[in-house]
Amino acid sequence: MLYDPDAFLDWLLAWINGRVWQLALALSAAAITLELLHVLVVRLRHRAATNGARCVEIFAPPTADMAGAEALWGNILGLLRPAWKRTLFGQPHLAFEYVFGSGGVRIRMWVPGTVPQHLVDHAIEAAWPSARTTVVEAAPPIPLSGQAIGGHLVIARSERLPLRHDQDHDPLRALLGAAVGMPGWQHSAVQILARPATGRRLTGGAGSIPVFLLRAGLDLFAPGPTRTHHKPNHGVQDHAARLEQYAEARAMRDKALQPRYEVAVRYAVQGDEGKDRAARKARRKIIRGRAHAIASAFALFSGHNHLERRRLPLPARHFASRRFGRGYLLSVPELAALAHLPMDPAVPGLQRAGANTVAPSPQVAQNGKVLGLADAGHERPVALRVIDSCHHVHVLGPNGTGKSTLLAQMIISDIQAGRGVAVVDAKGDLVADLLGLIPEEAGERIALIDPDDRQPRPALNVLSGPDLETLVDNLVGIFHKIYADSWGPRSDDILRGCALTLSRNGGILADIPALLTDPLYRKQLTERLNDPFLLGFWNWYEHLSEQAQAHVTAPIMNKLRAFLLRPFVRDILGSAQSTFDVGDVLDGKILLARLPKGVLGDDTARLLGSLLLAQVWQAASHRARLGRSRTPSALYVDETQNFLNLPHALSDMLAEARAYRLSMVLAHQHLAQLPRDLCQAVSSDARNKIYFSLSPEDAREVEHHFSPYLTRHDLANLGAFQAAARLIVRSAETPPFTLRTRPLPIPDPDLARRVRAAAARAHGRPLAQPEVLPHNDPRQRPRNGENT
Repeated sequence: MLYDPDAFLDWLLAWINGRVWQLALALSAAAITLELLHVLVVRLRHRAATNGARCVEIFAPPTADMAGAEALWGNILGLLRPAWKRTLFGQPHLAFEYVFGSGGVRIRMWVPGTVPQHLVDHAIEAAWPSARTTVVEAAPPIPLSGQAIGGHLVIARSERLPLRHDQDHDPLRALLGAAVGMPGWQHSAVQILARPATGRRLTGGAGSIPVFLLRAGLDLFAPGPTRTHHKPNHGVQDHAARLEQYAEARAMRDKALQPRYEVAVRYAVQGDEGKDRAARKARRKIIRGRAHAIASAFALFSGHNHLERRRLPLPARHFASRRFGRGYLLSVPELAALAHLPMDPAVPGLQRAGANTVAPSPQVAQNGKVLGLADAGHERPVALRVIDSCHHVHVLGPNGTGKSTLLAQMIISDIQAGRGVAVVDAKGDLVADLLGLIPEEAGERIALIDPDDRQPRPALNVLSGPDLETLVDNLVGIFHKIYADSWGPRSDDILRGCALTLSRNGGILADIPALLTDPLYRKQLTERLNDPFLLGFWNWYEHLSEQAQAHVTAPIMNKLRAFLLRPFVRDILGSAQSTFDVGDVLDGKILLARLPKGVLGDDTARLLGSLLLAQVWQAASHRARLGRSRTPSALYVDETQNFLNLPHALSDMLAEARAYRLSMVLAHQHLAQLPRDLCQAVSSDARNKIYFSLSPEDAREVEHHFSPYLTRHDLANLGAFQAAARLIVRSAETPPFTLRTRPLPIPDPDLARRVRAAAARAHGRPLAQPEVLPHNDPRQRPRNGENT
């Protein structure tokens, strides 16, 4: 062969010539085998990708920008595998999908099973910190049944030329608008498949860019034919062409310097089959028009390059498989312009992100008054230590957000631990639920005040107590605040004189009308007084004519009459001897006051609840003055704005209550329910904050308590039974966090009946009229401290 190569070649050609068909068959078999192996490898890789695949649904924040999308796709470049892994297992891809239906638009990212989910989650969080994600099943974007029309968009010119991506407005606006008003039988989707481009894919065809750029520069600065066969230049037109050529060359260079993805874009519209041929034909026409509108929305990306439509057979199957063959190169800014979150603040049908979730600090307790479960990080119980609850708790949130559930859990924790509890409930649902949830053995500790309960009710003399002057001050102050629009100094003076006189003679609130209208009754009581100032008041009153007396007492009488005409109120306040001691409540007993305004009326509920609150406060302060042991106790006030009518400043009450080891839990729906001074007091002195989903106005007001961990958007977009909390631990504030309240068990009606019966046996008084009538002799009634 070396000595005579010509002879060798002749022999080789003769050998091949004699075996043409055998060689052709062998080469064909080898080519087919390689192709089959390639198809098999592709299918195995796709199966590995779809096995365990999931969709990450993205909920857009209130505002998003293009920089976030560029950050997302820049971070996801970490998916690029080493060369040996790409050779063996291929390069994984993602699918960014816009899914449209009658329920609105959903944005999600399909993630293959070979890609760690946390990589995509972290990339989304880094791109849009206020966005939220949830993992859903990797279902087909559009139904596989029915009729569908779709296509894919391809680069019209060389992939080295970029699409337009520097829009002045949101590029998605046209796409989202094309899918508005979609009927229930129609679905559509846009699918953007992307994978990081490899080094070999990037270098393919890019070597001529520097030459092209150099030639364009020479043409611009040294005009003239570059080849002898070129025609002469034609003035302005040729100069403009050279400028455009140079601009394209620069654009090509800029794109080549950026990280790039291999991309494919698909769109499809699917609709249900009609009942008959005519309906099917009409619907297909509608589907075709919708598909045309969606494809036309991508025309605004036209610049140095643009996208062209190509038909896509069986679009529903292509969308469901998410199979990605060969695509075209797009830079990160180009891909971000195609696949990003809407930047317009108002997008019809788009579900925005809810609140951010923040894990509680390790210092936050897991035992104590259980509030719920942490909804970020490791799920664990979240509780408020008993001693920390004495810094008081402000609970804020509209109806139906989980506020009552939280209060019930805290109350049950206190009752089960044997601590004293007082609950004042303006709606009535909270107490009604508690009766079916608390332990049956706690029934004997309960004093139940409920207008719907026909069993014996507890009695409470609001003019009886250890400190009569303070008691009267509270009573007069409550009336003054509740009836401020029709209450003056004279009404204040008269009510104070009556209350002091009755409290020193063992009287009750229901005796005031008799005291003011019955001279004999009034004389019997005033004869026992030795207070010259109080006697002076009655001396002034006696010198008034009957008409004058009726005139000055009318403002008091009409309010008391409206209050005392209710049998329920007379049952509670119509006995000189109380059947339970509010002081005992602070030492471990339970007071449940159910005061629904729909049953009692607004003024009656507010007045009775405020009187009960005054009794609790007076018992706490008196216990402290006597130096008695201060066991922890709690006062829960739902719909706080109705009952904070004591004459004391709320800030002073909260500060003193902490010293008494009385925890006050103040709950209401929104800040506008409280006067400005009360808002400020609650903000500064109720240091434990638990807020459910707030209005935008309230979220803006309280944001400073949670910043920078939670924003006003987070506070206004908390989910049902989700709350933002900032707790005190060992007298120090902890970072804010979010939690979810635990669902309450279903209240047991039989248990509630047994608890009611036990409470009636322990503290009830048979239902009757007040034992003191206008002409009864008060000397026959036991005074304070005497036994019946």
